Amino acid sequence: MTQTHRPIASVLIVEDHPLFSDALSITLQIVGGISSVRTTSSIADCLRQLAVGPQPDAVFLDLNLPDADGLDGLLKVRKAAPQAALLIVSSLTSPAIVNAAIEFGASGYVPKHSQRQVFQEALARIGRGEIYLPDGFVASDPGAKPMALTRDRLESLTAQQSKILSLISEGKLNKQIAHDLDIAESTVKAHVTVIMRKLGVQNRTQAVLAAQAARFDSLAAR
Repeated sequence: MTQTHRPIASVLIVEDHPLFSDALSITLQIVGGISSVRTTSSIADCLRQLAVGPQPDAVFLDLNLPDADGLDGLLKVRKAAPQAALLIVSSLTSPAIVNAAIEFGASGYVPKHSQRQVFQEALARIGRGEIYLPDGFVASDPGAKPMALTRDRLESLTAQQSKILSLISEGKLNKQIAHDLDIAESTVKAHVTVIMRKLGVQNRTQAVLAAQAARFDSLAAR
């Protein structure tokens, strides 16, 4: 990461829920004294804004966006704004996802609906060029492969389960997956339940993010 050590004075928020985006904008101005806060609701518009400038000191990014495929949005923003601190603000708090985000260039990770002082501390920390992690979170050993366990779990999926996870990653519903694979929708639901159990996640979004993060980790290791 090439972020310079400097106080954060300008922020670009990438968040598709208007009420949360507005609340976060106000919070940053109050607790962080941020003089410039811009907002956008998609990765595409974020990249357009970064291309024309001015570059913000920090980007606050939600992982669960309509046009973001797992950690793909993070990687695109990291490449478009290499000098900016990149803070993930997400409702997804799985250790695997947090570790993957940090590994692929995030400057920190704040759970959504954190208290104001959490954002204040995160701003100060990333402004010093440090990594901010959720309270109580223990980062993986820098020498370890944080997504190795996820890859092992993915490899435990059957061929049919892997196909279903791939279709879920494309945004398809159970009914559409059943049609594509010519199986009963109840069979798809049963497979989805097993997939989530094998991956150790609570919902479909987390399953997709875990699979996406493992794919990025595999590519980076080549």
